[in-house]
Amino acid sequence: MEITGLISALFIGVLVGGLGRLVVPGRQKISMLLTLLVGVAAALVGTFAASVLGVSDTPGIDWIELALQVGLAAVGVTTLARRRSLRTQ
Repeated sequence: MEITGLISALFIGVLVGGLGRLVVPGRQKISMLLTLLVGVAAALVGTFAASVLGVSDTPGIDWIELALQVGLAAVGVTTLARRRSLRTQ
């Protein structure tokens, strides 16, 4: 992977992770680094899922792919926040 690909993956991961965190109601007690990692993973898995579904290459903005990525990030943030809250109880 080239440096531009890595930087763009991190940037998209931050956006997707942040949007996923905003979608989940309430306060999530996970770090921003963990949110970034969840966002990067959700962006990769969401892109793969969109290509499997055949909606990854559409004219204009790929809204379905973005919705998949944000939804996966929300699931990841929720899962990690719940695991952390269960550990601290």
